[in-house]
Amino acid sequence: MKTEQILDCERNRLNKISSFRLPYSFKKTGIVVFTLSFIALMSKIFISDDTEMISEISKKGLLIGMLLISISKDKLEDELTVKLRAQSYTVAFIVGVIYTIVMPYVDYLVSNSINAESEKLKDLGDFQILFFILMIQLAFYYAFKKAYK
Repeated sequence: MKTEQILDCERNRLNKISSFRLPYSFKKTGIVVFTLSFIALMSKIFISDDTEMISEISKKGLLIGMLLISISKDKLEDELTVKLRAQSYTVAFIVGVIYTIVMPYVDYLVSNSINAESEKLKDLGDFQILFFILMIQLAFYYAFKKAYK
């Protein structure tokens, strides 16, 4: 009996973690954070000073804003939105893994066909991978919502 209680407790914890959603108000906060970070990142073009710190903070802000949008509830949260969100996370993960594997080779082939000197194969940065996965998840979630409603 004790083993069943432990399993039930662990199952309840996993369900609580997997169904975690922030309130709807965080979606608006995420949009504001994303917008401000995007503006700050684009302002880097016009500022000629050392803006590495602004760039890094803006990149983190973009990721945080997209994450807040991604894990926030909708105004009307039902079983369909939960299912669509899960499907969009699945698609984003699969596409993100494929992108991470294929993109360095595509970049290598394109850069070596354009440039005369040979370039090394480069890995993608963490920001690029996370940004891509969050962008794909949000795009597919809203596309799925539009298709089903």
